[in-house]
Amino acid sequence: MTECRVTIASAVGLHARPASLFVQAAAAQPVPVTIAKDGGTPVDARSILSVLGLDVRGGEEVVLSADGDEAFQALAALAAVLEVDHDA
Repeated sequence: MTECRVTIASAVGLHARPASLFVQAAAAQPVPVTIAKDGGTPVDARSILSVLGLDVRGGEEVVLSADGDEAFQALAALAAVLEVDHDA
């Protein structure tokens, strides 16, 4: 399992717009990816309801996880989405 930790750049966190962009990017990845708050239960990164249900705030850290040959590239692509302040 490949994991990476990412700090949420959007000031208001993973609310509707940033979460939607993240979920769309996750759905485009060749491997399933999960997202979790630090120490929390991982959820499917392709589910908007699950991602919104995490209630992730700006500045909080999340853990992205994936398995497979393309896991590293998938996590890098999704980390890049989370590291942008989509509210700016």
